Amino acid sequence: MENRSNKNRHRYWARDGHHLRLNDLKQVNSHVNKYLFKENIPAYPQPEFQVCRLKHDTCGEGLRGIKMDEGFRDPSEDSLVWWSLSVGPEEIKSAETRLLEEKYEERTEEQVAMQQSFLWKFATSPAFLETSRLGSYRFTFPLEELLTAYSEQFCSGQPPVMRVKETDLYKQEVVHVVLVHSSANQEKFSEYPLLTDDPNAVCVYRNGCFIWRPEAMSETHRFELIHRDEEMQMEAQPVFNHQFYVWDNVVIALHVENGQVLKFNVDQLRENLKFCGEGYPPVKSGLYFDSFEDAKDKVEKLWPDGRSPLEKEHSLKESFTDQTAANAPI
Repeated sequence: MENRSNKNRHRYWARDGHHLRLNDLKQVNSHVNKYLFKENIPAYPQPEFQVCRLKHDTCGEGLRGIKMDEGFRDPSEDSLVWWSLSVGPEEIKSAETRLLEEKYEERTEEQVAMQQSFLWKFATSPAFLETSRLGSYRFTFPLEELLTAYSEQFCSGQPPVMRVKETDLYKQEVVHVVLVHSSANQEKFSEYPLLTDDPNAVCVYRNGCFIWRPEAMSETHRFELIHRDEEMQMEAQPVFNHQFYVWDNVVIALHVENGQVLKFNVDQLRENLKFCGEGYPPVKSGLYFDSFEDAKDKVEKLWPDGRSPLEKEHSLKESFTDQTAANAPI
């Protein structure tokens, strides 16, 4: 792997053209990353998420730029607009169901009804949080909507090309980058392998969704996965001492060169916008985060004809706690 530095001056290791799994990273970083080699990590699930939404987080300055441009562009020289996978309660629940069905194929209806939600308790890394380390504003778009706009504006209506760009390893974060570009740039990006539907890959694209198979969901491990085979149940059991580990995520880099903008209707932008609390640690020192009240004022000024007030991004814990309360017997 190659030692690099990003635009925020954070050092990391990178391997171009590969999405490396944790075991692969251990082999090529045996002397670099101490978190990879921790052996006292409690048992945890490794689900498969079917993700059909992408999110783009930004700060107040970025929000103003997106509104003025009526879309998204790269202010730097990389010509890439960065998005990440948006995993919500629906994706968590369906992944949990698949885990249980694969493990316990012969569950009875009673056992299915008795099963309590557990997967959300492991989804605690920054990849799943309602907070953001990039700023106070989050745009979340349906993947199909985003790719359709990209196809029409940059690919002459043809499907975009997806490639395995790289794996980046930071102190605790593992980033798998998927590159999306126009078929007109095939030669320019031919060094990167095409993203194929490999059953062993970290991330693939299938039927309008990204299939993500994370290997490290938690970052801070506070639960242990327990299999109760006699009852055909799984549960998250709290551990006495929490453990720190690496966490992985997938980011999608849309190639938008020469200062061009991936455009959307301004009302469409507003409808897909929510407020995020401050995540830790911020991606760069000195990054300013707005309070919710200031954010509401800022959004109202940028979209004075907005039909509804700015909403907060909800946490998985809130969603599943509310769901449990709603399903409780009266």
